[in-house]
Amino acid sequence: MTTFRKFWIVLIFSAFGVAAIAQHGHENHPQEQAGEAAHPGGEAQDHPEAAAHPGEGHGPCGHSVSVEPEFNAGDNAVHHIADANALHIVGDLYLPLPCILYAPGHGWTLTTTAAFHAHHHGNGTKSKDGYVLVHGNVMRLKNPELAQGEIEIVDYAHQDETVDGKTKTVYSAVIDGRCEPLDAKTTFDGGIMGGGITNFYDFSITRNVFTMLLTALILFFLFRSAANASVRRNHHAPKGLQNFLEIFITFIRDEVAKPNIGAKYERYLPYLLSAFFFILGLNLIGQIPFFPGSANVTGNISVTIVLALLTFLISTFSANKHFWEHTLWMPGVPAALKILILTPIEVLGLFLKPFTLLLRLFANITAGHIVILSFVSLIFIFGNAGESVGGSVAGAIASIPLTLFMMTLELLVAFLQAFIFTMLSAVYIGTAVEEPHHH
Repeated sequence: MTTFRKFWIVLIFSAFGVAAIAQHGHENHPQEQAGEAAHPGGEAQDHPEAAAHPGEGHGPCGHSVSVEPEFNAGDNAVHHIADANALHIVGDLYLPLPCILYAPGHGWTLTTTAAFHAHHHGNGTKSKDGYVLVHGNVMRLKNPELAQGEIEIVDYAHQDETVDGKTKTVYSAVIDGRCEPLDAKTTFDGGIMGGGITNFYDFSITRNVFTMLLTALILFFLFRSAANASVRRNHHAPKGLQNFLEIFITFIRDEVAKPNIGAKYERYLPYLLSAFFFILGLNLIGQIPFFPGSANVTGNISVTIVLALLTFLISTFSANKHFWEHTLWMPGVPAALKILILTPIEVLGLFLKPFTLLLRLFANITAGHIVILSFVSLIFIFGNAGESVGGSVAGAIASIPLTLFMMTLELLVAFLQAFIFTMLSAVYIGTAVEEPHHH
């Protein structure tokens, strides 16, 4: 009966979490506007009075961010899984995060998101040394004359432009009736994912970084408490938190590290345990639909790339002569076959292993968040974005059971993906350090 009661308590809190997500369903992210149509109306300097009225929608600067766009479930999902400089708490309340910004020729700017006076949808009403906050993300004014001090921002607008055959969304700030173009932060992806080199670099503590630091801090206190309990209860059976954590530690040691790595498992056990608990902690805190959770950290491919790179470096630099011999020049195989087929495939496999490792974690966590947010969006779709109360009720009846089911499934995925990443890491390390078998 106690277990049944706990189950219903979890469901009730999950329902409140669903409602919390739904309340913020209309927030938008700069990157999610790429698919909206452009409606430029001329130069802002020719029509300063039009640019100064953000509530009118389309103007010389483009589409005003102050005007609520038509609800789009895809854009809503993309916003919630994207990273941001501002950490939203509730309403117009944001937790100030450190901003560490660098612009060539201008130098470093150290501030917080509070300097931008963020309000509705994370749009700042003031600039700071040329930097502004648009939909919770730092951007920079291209005009060098605006690179010092604070300036009042009337509104922000965006429109699509085609450059070198590629359509991208450009943003502008409305200042004193003028449209001042903005630059997004530099991203080193060579333009593959829409980024590129711009006029500034962002080294700030973003929402994902804050969540990682918070998760690391929580894990530190948990394991510190368990370690102290272990010392106090020496030669006694563990209980409480110590007993709970030892179950996972023993499982990773006996069922993951030992079978896959062998006699040298102790050398790699700290990394495997760190990877497992770190990924699990990030996955679990990401399930919380309100502050301080909801960050999609392991659904950020940059994070999974670093985690997979660590496994790749550890396995590669731990590899012994036997491993490299069977990878680069397999014994007992004709030289032509090695050169033309086997060796290229084996070398390619060295890089495909970490690639599949990072892609699996990224795709599964991201897909789970998108599905949950899509179910929540049924409330707005059926209710025509709030115009139909009956439709909203019907959408809630349809979405809440589905969302609760998916959130329950996501709890399983949180543990499963942490285990799979740790297991495959142990397999790759074990393959690299395996000693030859003599018959």
